[in-house]
Amino acid sequence: MRKMNREEAWNLLTKYNKDPFHIQHALTVEGVMKWYAGELGHDSEFWSIAGLLHDIDFEQYPEQHCVKGREILLGEGIDEGLMRSAMSHGCGVGGIPDDIKPESKMEKLLFATDELTGLIGAVTIMRPSKSVSDLELSSVRKKFKDKKFAAGCSRDVIQQGAEMLGMPLDELIELTIQAMRSLIGQMEI
Repeated sequence: MRKMNREEAWNLLTKYNKDPFHIQHALTVEGVMKWYAGELGHDSEFWSIAGLLHDIDFEQYPEQHCVKGREILLGEGIDEGLMRSAMSHGCGVGGIPDDIKPESKMEKLLFATDELTGLIGAVTIMRPSKSVSDLELSSVRKKFKDKKFAAGCSRDVIQQGAEMLGMPLDELIELTIQAMRSLIGQMEI
């Protein structure tokens, strides 16, 4: 098993993902995880690579999400810890096996923010500014309650993630907005 650097992770991601939406989502989650790692004093390279690769299999194998991801990462000889961290985000969601449960703070954050970044991104697109820079918690909370808005973003998973973290939902949303603001200028958000 080997440690993977960011360039190798990017090359692997783009081998299995071509759709700009999926690549953008991977970059967003990568950046959010890097921000959280920095805020919490953890290994930002490891956290960000886990975020970048978390949906490596979703575009090609949506019905086998996280199962194929494990196979891909282990087949590449990737460190089992990285594979576990990246794939734990799908635990028990939508028919995904729950044998890799989020345990570490990083895994729980990835579980929670995967769906949350999608919701925040959807709210942002609807704003006149089309920017997260002026996004307020109240706007996200309003759309969080509207189950028809960004229906693919599971509110149950976001709530469950906040509970796993022992964090109020509003705090998780606020911090994730801050994390996404940190990406302005680095990528389109």
